[in-house]
Amino acid sequence: MDNLTWSRRRFVEAGLATAALATPVARGMGAGAPAQQPIIDSHIHLYDPTRPGGVPWPSPRRPEIYKPALPARYRSIAEPFGVRGAIEVECSPWLEDNQWVLDVAGKDTIMVGTIGDLEPGKPGFGKNLERFHRNPLFRGIRYGNLWGRHFEAEAAAPQFVDDMRLLADAGLTWDAVNPLPPTMAEIVRLTDAVPSLRVVIDHLPSSPVPPAGPPRESFDRSLKLIGERPQIYVKLSEILHTIDGKVPTDLASHRDNLEMIYGTFGPDRVLFGSDWPNCDTVTDFASVMKIAREFIATKEPAVAEKFFWKNSVAAYRWVHRT
Repeated sequence: MDNLTWSRRRFVEAGLATAALATPVARGMGAGAPAQQPIIDSHIHLYDPTRPGGVPWPSPRRPEIYKPALPARYRSIAEPFGVRGAIEVECSPWLEDNQWVLDVAGKDTIMVGTIGDLEPGKPGFGKNLERFHRNPLFRGIRYGNLWGRHFEAEAAAPQFVDDMRLLADAGLTWDAVNPLPPTMAEIVRLTDAVPSLRVVIDHLPSSPVPPAGPPRESFDRSLKLIGERPQIYVKLSEILHTIDGKVPTDLASHRDNLEMIYGTFGPDRVLFGSDWPNCDTVTDFASVMKIAREFIATKEPAVAEKFFWKNSVAAYRWVHRT
C-alpha cells in the first residue's frame, strides 16, 4: 500500500515512541504553557458530499457539517491540540464506502485505523470481512441500531453470533452504536456467547439513562456486568450534548455522568473520541478537547496517557504509521 509502513512489533516495543510524539504547545495556550499529552482520537468520520453519488450522511439540511470531512481538514483542526493519530468510524451503510475510506485514509498518516460497516448475519459477511481486513488500516466494524437495523432482534440469530466470532478470531473490534438499555443487555449476552470479542461502546455519555424503576434497574444491572468484562471499552465521546434544550459546556453539568462511566470501566478502558465533525452540530472541537482535558485532569496523572492514547492501542490494536 502506498505511503504506509507497518510494524506491530516495533510499535509495541517502542511504546509508540512517546518521545517522538511529544507535541508543541497548542496555538493560543500562551508562552510557558506545559507540553500537551499526545492524543489518538478514536472517533472521527470521513466523507465527501461533493463526490459523484453523494453520501448517505450527513443530510444537506445540516449545513454545518455538510461539507467535505477529509484527513487534511481534520489535521489542520486537531494537530494544534496535540492529536497525532485518528481512527475513522464509518458513517455509511454502503459496502463500497469501506474501500473509499480505506483509500482516503491511506493517503494521510494521521489516520491510524478505520472501523468499517458490515452486517453480521447477512450473506457475504465473511468474504467482505476478509477482503477489507487485508488492509491493515481496517480495525473492525461498527454495528447497532443504525440505518434501519434492529440489533437486539438480529443479535440472537446463530449466524449473527457466528459472524461476530469471525470478527473476534480476526483480532478485530466491534464498535457498539448508540447504546440504549436493551442494547446494553444484548452486549452482555453477545459477549457471553463470544468471550474473545473486543467491544468499544460509542457515545455512552450522551445515552439516555432510564428513570427509576424496572428499566433503570435493568440498565444498571447490564452496565455492572459490562463493567466486569475486561474486553469491553467505552469512548467518552459526545460528552457535550443537549440537555434540556441547551448544550452546557461546563464540567459540573456532566461530571456525575462521567464519574459513573469512569467508575464502571476504570482507567484502563476509557478512550477519547471527538466525534468530529459531528461535534460541530452542538459545539466545536476546541470545546470537546477542553471538557475532556478538564475531566481527566481530576484523575491521577498517569490516567491522561491511558485515556488519550494507550487504551486505544488495547482496544483497536492499531499500528503506528511512519
